[in-house]
Amino acid sequence: MTPSNKSLFGEPGRFYIYRSYGIHHCLNIVTDRENFASGVLIRAVYISQENERLASGPGLVTKTFGIDMSLNYLKVLENKSLWIAKRESNLQNTDLVQTTRIGITKAKNIKWRWYLKSSRSVSKRLKGDRTPKLKKSTHHLSL
Repeated sequence: MTPSNKSLFGEPGRFYIYRSYGIHHCLNIVTDRENFASGVLIRAVYISQENERLASGPGLVTKTFGIDMSLNYLKVLENKSLWIAKRESNLQNTDLVQTTRIGITKAKNIKWRWYLKSSRSVSKRLKGDRTPKLKKSTHHLSL
């Protein structure tokens, strides 16, 4: 644990925000339990009626939504700045693609990355998975 990643070891359901290579902020949601580093990186967000690539990478997500270190430690559901809302969904397992993570050196073969197959906002697709044709759709989140 370091001062910069302390919130990752904190209470689940909080945001953990860090700077990647000193350039871009990255948004994570702390998961699991306290005193155990576990989080989910938000890699992309589809925004209805906007360019589908607007927030198609971790740095673009935080740039698009104005996310910076001031939101670190905030509870995901109990703040007025940034939150994730529950949405009714009819998603099936076949709608999700599970693949390996991006931009890491350790445990890079573990399939801890998921995205919606129908999303055009995915920053990097699984080899052979083509970007779907453009059509009207709803908000998509890529983890």
